[in-house]
Amino acid sequence: MIRKFQLEDREPVMKLWLETNIEAHDFVDESYWRGSFDAVSGIIPTSEVYVYETDGKVIGFIGLMENYIAGIFVDGKSRSKGIGKKLLDYAKERKNKLTLQVYQKNERAVSFYKREGFTVMAERIDENTGEIEYEMEWR
Repeated sequence: MIRKFQLEDREPVMKLWLETNIEAHDFVDESYWRGSFDAVSGIIPTSEVYVYETDGKVIGFIGLMENYIAGIFVDGKSRSKGIGKKLLDYAKERKNKLTLQVYQKNERAVSFYKREGFTVMAERIDENTGEIEYEMEWR
């Protein structure tokens, strides 16, 4: 079930955010994600966040800032089961355009977004990590 974020979701959402970022971005030093944790935790409750819940447990979420996808996160044991696609489709139903940034080295995510109709609009260096990232768009 997909539903709007509630304050009691903060802890499982942030746990998922941290674990998923560390796992998916092994090319970025783990300290970057840990150092960003408090700032993201403060932003989450005021952002447009939808969680995917199964049996009362949050196993995925999508964070939006207007038409910008801040991220899609799915628990490691629940990946490749269509949850990310369901979250993305949920956002597509509510927006007529979506943009995002994704690291070039995160090949799994890049492939997912291309498969879902996103195109690369620009390439740049993320000043925080020094990594190449793509700006992608869906209409």
